[in-house]
Amino acid sequence: MHLTLSIHPVSDISFGDHTALDGQRLEVSKQALTRLLLEDRRLESVDIELVSPGESCRLGIVFDILEPRAKESGSGSDFPGILGPYAVAGQGETHVLRGAAVTVLDESAPVAAGKMLEMNGPPAETTDFSGLHHVVIAPHIIPDLPRRARLHALRGASVKAAVHLALAAEGHEPAHREVFDLEGPAAPARNTLPRVAYIAQIQSRQRVAEVDEQVLYGNNTAGMVPVPLHPNEWLDGALVCAYQNMQVESYFYQNHPVVLELYRRHTAGEINFVGTIATMAASDGDDRNRNCMMASQLAKWNLGADIVVLTKYGGGAPHADMAETARLCEALGMRTAVQVTDMSQDRRAESALLFNFPEIDAIVYCGGMDTKWSMPEPDRIVAGSPATAAGLGELREINAANICGATNQQGASRIRSFVY
Repeated sequence: MHLTLSIHPVSDISFGDHTALDGQRLEVSKQALTRLLLEDRRLESVDIELVSPGESCRLGIVFDILEPRAKESGSGSDFPGILGPYAVAGQGETHVLRGAAVTVLDESAPVAAGKMLEMNGPPAETTDFSGLHHVVIAPHIIPDLPRRARLHALRGASVKAAVHLALAAEGHEPAHREVFDLEGPAAPARNTLPRVAYIAQIQSRQRVAEVDEQVLYGNNTAGMVPVPLHPNEWLDGALVCAYQNMQVESYFYQNHPVVLELYRRHTAGEINFVGTIATMAASDGDDRNRNCMMASQLAKWNLGADIVVLTKYGGGAPHADMAETARLCEALGMRTAVQVTDMSQDRRAESALLFNFPEIDAIVYCGGMDTKWSMPEPDRIVAGSPATAAGLGELREINAANICGATNQQGASRIRSFVY
């Protein structure tokens, strides 16, 4: 499967009469973007703001963050199953506005448990998002709409805006192109290299998916068992983050650190990257045993892996699911590496120990609940509602788990642990 990402760097964003790309400057027509989003009759109005790197600015509560991307005309479907018609993602040409982000706010989410962005200071140093130029969209939804319908409307607004902005790059020569072309697990030329697979949870059943929630090709993943995916599908719109948003944003699926690093090592001739498996964190013992068994068996017998990298989606139960999958992989003769976050707040390694399998000894820590910062009120607050703005302005202590990207579970965190 062959995917070309045409990269158009963005170093400045401003409002203007038309949405257009001029060199590295993106001009955004607030009127045109508003008109597009208000085609969804569930939206009463939309506020759109621009936020730049280094600003003394706090924004929230964040529903999702996406990189503006759009398929070249005739080259495929944008967010298939969500926005565009069903088609296999990960093929053809996709235009990417690198350095820009679409950030959608949730006006009804509580401040206490919500995700936010701090654009400068120590929290900003922990996340890639603080270095991006954000087109911040705050949809205001008609009263008395059920929560699931409100979230469905936010999802629609997020993907529409991401594609709309990226279409400004059509007809422009990209600064460079990134090509992703994987031969598949049966490629004979790489049989002497270690065969590496990736098993990743994409949702947790600790929180039941909404009936119209769109995660994998527009499906809510209810009843899902482990499914093989081509690595390109992660990068090209097959997946968006679930509503529960457990330290994962859709931006990181589009720029998946694990997938990209395995691709890099594959291209360098260090490994044979044989594929990925998307799975779920279970809600009961039967589902856990089934999913862990099936994921490990797929990695062994369908992908022929020698080595497996695993990541989780959520808290303690997903942590245990990932560990059990890794244990079964080890029992089948595959070496494993797992990425973990923990829910402890006392900075004790003992409190963070959610599994203890001696054979799982390659563990990467991606940050947890124990990192906090004291922060002054910023000069600017961008929020979905006046009440949210007031709540964000009153915050003086900020937890890393509430900063988008700070404790990312897909390997993009800049936080690491030291045990003394």
